[in-house]
Amino acid sequence: MRRLAPVLAVLGLAALGGCGFTPLYGGPGATSGLSHIDVVAPEGRVGFLLREDLDDALGHDKGAPPAYRLELAISQGRAAHGLTVSGVSQRFEIDLGVDYTLTDLATGKVARTGHVTSDISYDSAVQPYAGIAARQNTQELVALNAAAKIQRELAAWMANGKPGPPPPKPPKPATAATAATEAR
Repeated sequence: MRRLAPVLAVLGLAALGGCGFTPLYGGPGATSGLSHIDVVAPEGRVGFLLREDLDDALGHDKGAPPAYRLELAISQGRAAHGLTVSGVSQRFEIDLGVDYTLTDLATGKVARTGHVTSDISYDSAVQPYAGIAARQNTQELVALNAAAKIQRELAAWMANGKPGPPPPKPPKPATAATAATEAR
């Protein structure tokens, strides 16, 4: 059986190649396009962290002219959880929402839009410095998580032949009243 395992693995890989399977980072399509994206983030600590994480995730080539501009709009919140008897919170959650717009610089047209969310919890601390450090660490993690989601969405989009903007949302299902009105 041990001699048969490598043979089956090679046959499995050959079958994947025959069906048109290509890994996301295997071909020249996705990764080469990602490095030509210029990231524009809003001011502030989380915006700066998100831009830095995206530059790293996309493999930003600072020596080459950008082909796309990625503009980000962020919304963030902090919620208290786990209140003690005295009403003091023991845990906090940082929520980050990122709307992004990818613009083709050659045509000036919007190539892709999207929205990602990220939320991470952390324990509060009695010492003030420890609490600040915990919050800053959580901001770094939430920005890194959002950057990874955006990178995956853009890589999948580029690997699939760079289709246009996402299709419009489907219409709401017709109710009996709507169907009766349209039938007239």
